[in-house]
Amino acid sequence: MDLILKILAGLFALLFIVMGAGFMLDPLGNAANLAVTPLGEHGLNSLRGDLGGLFLASAALIVLGIFQRKGEWLFAVAVLMLFIAAGRLIGFAVDGNPAQATLVAFGFEIVIAAVLIFTGRRMAAGAG
Repeated sequence: MDLILKILAGLFALLFIVMGAGFMLDPLGNAANLAVTPLGEHGLNSLRGDLGGLFLASAALIVLGIFQRKGEWLFAVAVLMLFIAAGRLIGFAVDGNPAQATLVAFGFEIVIAAVLIFTGRRMAAGAG
């Protein structure tokens, strides 16, 4: 079970690396996937720095957690995912009908947070 959890966490890290690299290298193309339009160079820079940096830092924290066997690193990423999900909840309440893609992203954020919290707890308990 612990190995499966670590592999799953590693897959999340890989996903975040791909997403982060995508925003760093092709912010305009990746923004379109999120239905976001950057305003000029400042917008492109924000996509690279904010989203690219967020995803790459999240991947790095997961990798640290797995290899150092420290659940705290996984908890940090779980907190990020939960705050992102909270932002979506606010959007659901304020903006109205969310797009299907937004609901899917919300679900993934909750699942990722739950898996990372569970995995981190197992590590903290000495099981991992």
